[in-house]
Amino acid sequence: MTSDSNHILPLDFLVAGLPCGIKQNSTKRDLALFTSERDCVAVGVFTTNKVCGAPVQVSRERLPSSLVRGVLINSGNANACTGEQGLADAREMTALVAQGLGLSAESVLVCSTGIIGHPLPMQKLRDGIPQVVAARGNSEEHLQQAAQAMMTTDTYPKRISRTIPLETGTVTLTGVAKGAAMIAPNMATMLSVLMTDLELTIEQADELIHTAVNHSFNCISVEGHTSTSDSVILLANGASGVRLEDRGDLAAFQAALNKFSQELSQMIVRDAEGAEHFIAVDVEGARSFEDAEQIARTVANDVLVKAAVAGNDPNWGRVISACGRTGLVDSERDISLAINNFAVFRNGAPVEYDEEKISAAMRTGDVQFDITLPYGRGRWRIWTCDLTQEYIRLNSEYKT
Repeated sequence: MTSDSNHILPLDFLVAGLPCGIKQNSTKRDLALFTSERDCVAVGVFTTNKVCGAPVQVSRERLPSSLVRGVLINSGNANACTGEQGLADAREMTALVAQGLGLSAESVLVCSTGIIGHPLPMQKLRDGIPQVVAARGNSEEHLQQAAQAMMTTDTYPKRISRTIPLETGTVTLTGVAKGAAMIAPNMATMLSVLMTDLELTIEQADELIHTAVNHSFNCISVEGHTSTSDSVILLANGASGVRLEDRGDLAAFQAALNKFSQELSQMIVRDAEGAEHFIAVDVEGARSFEDAEQIARTVANDVLVKAAVAGNDPNWGRVISACGRTGLVDSERDISLAINNFAVFRNGAPVEYDEEKISAAMRTGDVQFDITLPYGRGRWRIWTCDLTQEYIRLNSEYKT
């Protein structure tokens, strides 16, 4: 069980977000810093794309660790496909933060998001990093500004703070995220930093974050493109003095972290570029969880399904066809489908339904596909969005 926190940030965390001129609009915030006044246990989950940004490579090689003190994030430039210079620039960014805090560079992580293949404007970062170090604070405004500084095509900053009561005491969990496109299972052009004052071991933190990501950030998709920059980082500084001393507390915090991460990941899908519909695809009765995930992912990423949802069209044949092309169903007789709780197809045959009622339900903006199979206990859920003309416009003009 969680509740809104009286602490905007966990104990001993400080954050900031400022403009430093990376984005074309020089007044937009584009540099965020998240720091702890004490050493953190830090773990991360990163993109599975073999083409990954320099910041991913630098942060990945420094984790897991029990000596991390901060994460620096810039938006507007992904520092990906930038060769050895990109790696040197990412490392210099961490060194500049560390210099301002009196730390070693290895205690600072780095993330970048934005356009691919352009060198970072390092002089702007050299000027901006000391300013963002000096601007840190623990107020709601500081957190809002830091979340804004992570944004690219996001329309609003994504942040949550919760208190989590455990048997041994209460801890605070605060998270920020960004992402609006290049979103796919196995994360996306999305970044998230999760901070807590809970005391964790590296082993506990690693298991907690991987489980949470598998139930949240790995269950979202906008267009099926896995990005070069995806990073989810968990920082635990132990400032509360609360530990996970029994299996009950461990399970309680895992459940809270799962729900927390799901809220952040669903914000990303609801704010997807041009999105007008939030879609949940549920598959039950597959032969395995892996089969269920593949079927759900295929439906979620199918452009014909997405286009139908954009038009509030209950064109269920596209969903059934997407299931079939996975090769994981034996025939259409094994598939049943409901749209927003209206049965439309059962065991290989259409069901009589009121098309206008389903279309009206879809116009609310939330669409639920329930796909039922007869094979086993495999089940999976993926959250996605529709495909709109605005998405095409944004992604055809992103660079020009």
